[in-house]
Parts: sequence; C-alpha cells; structure tokens
Amino acid sequence: MAQSLARILVHLIFSTKNRQPTITAAVQRPLHAYLATVLQNHDCPALQVGGTADHVHALFALARTRSLAEVVEGLKTSSSKWAKQQGLQSFAWQAGYGAFSVSESRLTAVIRYVARQAEHHRQLTFEDELRAFLTRHGIAYDDRYVWN
Repeated sequence: MAQSLARILVHLIFSTKNRQPTITAAVQRPLHAYLATVLQNHDCPALQVGGTADHVHALFALARTRSLAEVVEGLKTSSSKWAKQQGLQSFAWQAGYGAFSVSESRLTAVIRYVARQAEHHRQLTFEDELRAFLTRHGIAYDDRYVWN
C-alpha cells in the first residue's frame, strides 16, 4: 500500500490534581471547547469532550503522525495555562491519564457517554468509573498508585 491510512479512536480520561473540583460550572463549557481546539491543532479531531468539576473525557481520532503521549502532554499543558488565564490560579491536572481504544461500532454510544458525564456521576464516583474502565479494558493496576 503506497499510502498510510489509519483511524484510531481514543477515549481519554484525566483528572484535576488530587481530583479537586476546580473546573467550575462557569468554565466547564469553555474548557471543553478549548480542549477540542487543542486536539484539532494536533490534527486529532475531537468527536466529543465532556466531564465534571474534577475530570475530563475527550473522545478523538488520533492523528497517524502523533503519539498518544505527545497529544496528551500538549492537551494538558496548554489547557492548564488556559485555565489559569481564566482565573483558576490553583488549577492543575493530575500527572497520569487513562486512554482506551474505541471501536467504530461503539462510537455513537461513547459520544453519548462522554456528553452525559454530569448524569453518570450522580450515581458513580470518578474513582469507580476509572476502575470500571481499567477492568473492562483488561488493564492491570494497583489502586495504591493510580490516584497519586
């Protein structure tokens, strides 16, 4: 094949430092829009961005010329600076992240899931949500280290 073609869908999840609820209602939508713009600038079109006061979900198509780590670093660094410019002076992201592949056949359901984060978290904590993702995707983890 003379041409390199790919469509890799990624469901990215990361939290604020110590899962502090620092993403206020007033800044939540603008932050999500900003994250979508940063993803686009990395040639990774955002399909849906959502979250709550203490974490973010971003569903996007990973550019075939970018590494996941490079995209996440750019996303977190840029948005952290942006949040501070919006008046959230103590804002910071947690060091790690969770990234999960998404099948094209599940795309609509995942878009809906990311869009309805506030609804999901009326019944489920972020910690329980992430544990469920890790388990569902067969990722071994040690609970002592996931949250630091």
